[in-house]
Amino acid sequence: CWEVRKHNSSEWCQFIRSNPDCRLDGGFLDYLDGVFCVFPPQLLPLAVTLYALWLLYLFIILGVTAEKFFCPNLSAISTNLKLSHNVAGFSLTSPLHGVTFLAFGNGAPDVFSAVVAFSDPRTAGLAIGAVFGAGVFVTTVVAGGIALVKPFTAASRPFLRDVIFYMVAVFLTFVVLYLGRIKLGEALGYLGLYVFYVLTVVLCTWIHRRQRGDGLAPPGAWEPEMPTDVEAPEPPGTNSGDYGEEYRPLLPSRETSLRILASALSPLDYRKWRRKPWYWRLFKAFRVPVELLLLLTVPVVDPDKDDLNWRRPLNCLHILTSPLLCVLTLKSGAYGLYQIQGIFPVWGLVTLVASALALIIFITTSNEEPPKYHCVFAFLGFLASAMWINAAATELVNILRTLGVIFQLSNTVLGLTLLAWGNSIGDTFSDLTMARQGYPRMAFSACFGGIIFNILVGVGLGCLLQMTSSQPLVKLEPDSPLVWVLAGALGLSLAFSLVTVPAQCFQLGKAYGLCLIAYYLLFLSVALLTEFRVIRFPA
Repeated sequence: CWEVRKHNSSEWCQFIRSNPDCRLDGGFLDYLDGVFCVFPPQLLPLAVTLYALWLLYLFIILGVTAEKFFCPNLSAISTNLKLSHNVAGFSLTSPLHGVTFLAFGNGAPDVFSAVVAFSDPRTAGLAIGAVFGAGVFVTTVVAGGIALVKPFTAASRPFLRDVIFYMVAVFLTFVVLYLGRIKLGEALGYLGLYVFYVLTVVLCTWIHRRQRGDGLAPPGAWEPEMPTDVEAPEPPGTNSGDYGEEYRPLLPSRETSLRILASALSPLDYRKWRRKPWYWRLFKAFRVPVELLLLLTVPVVDPDKDDLNWRRPLNCLHILTSPLLCVLTLKSGAYGLYQIQGIFPVWGLVTLVASALALIIFITTSNEEPPKYHCVFAFLGFLASAMWINAAATELVNILRTLGVIFQLSNTVLGLTLLAWGNSIGDTFSDLTMARQGYPRMAFSACFGGIIFNILVGVGLGCLLQMTSSQPLVKLEPDSPLVWVLAGALGLSLAFSLVTVPAQCFQLGKAYGLCLIAYYLLFLSVALLTEFRVIRFPA
């Protein structure tokens, strides 16, 4: 499909529509057809600008969905499954929660993007570039930024454990790329390695707490716990999905269902809006349409609230909107628009059944007290938010492939730059903020612990879902020498940290941070020069 720009502009549209390689699988919009058929050639810069803005907005959709809806429902599910209770006298479930549910919540955009990219051999390079690119970015720029913001003493055992596991994962991916395919056993090996990592975290924590008698002594730099597993409690009024509780009246009053619905659907807190700076208001204005759609379609259960965030009119509406969202976004609406016996559409049947169920729940419940089965809404919210993330990730991959065709860039360079930066920007801000607030060890451990989930589950699950009984393998042929630059750069950065951090007795300061950031700039320069064939490697 790259050959389209070599033709005369009058032939672009015919070439795109007649070339099978230019077909975009999945998604609601055909971006290639739009840029080469809808827009005239002289307006190509305008089309690229609009696509770039839409790309940024897709990253906002991914971030808002994961932060405000996916993670809270995941946390509520773990609470309902009793994963926060002590086991055998030791609180082993805190690390288990961190490396499973918390990691899944934080890495959801990365994993969904990888799964979507692996679904098509033409976009598999995007997934490889994003996995490796995000790894280099997080372990250099983010980790270095933390050391610059707040010099600290790293937790030795968690650091060594995470770096070693991550190096094994990178080496496994390097071998798979060298072989050019991944078989069923290798895909299961990725997931098995992550399970082994989770068990190692839990076992190390149990051994350490057993040795110190499960006391309350302050943790040392050698403590084998993942600091990322501990979340600071949020003050009242700042929980996800909470847009007005900060100014809750002292005396409770009985509200009408219509007023509850209007209040629950408001993504703005006007008192908070007035005291925030202009740039916060501008960003919030962009987020409001997304948050409103998500509030309409995704329920959120909050175990920290007395009422569990029960909003009867809105939750009953969710009984209708969430299933509709799922059937209309699954396979880009192919299942939802399917006609049963050629007469009645699936979405119509879902609407009838869901409406009846919503009416029954509305009649049998009250506004003041959540029903006993309210926890089911957490599973519904988890599924609906996952479908939102999957739909946004599909559009994201398609638009990145389109930009690659327009500018004749490989999928790998798009993955290591735009996709990796977009998926990592949220982690970057949260980790640096955490460091400024006095938790640099927690933020630093997140750099190495979180991306283990992304590479092992992203590659393993992404490839596993594409395998069939007739073809139990996925081809992963590198689309440019840049893949080897990426793999080498990530392995070298991990080796650098593995040697230099213990050499400094785990005392990390500004010199270490500057070295990591300088390394990333050097890597990015080499990667771009390789992409534009200024630097050439032998075949």
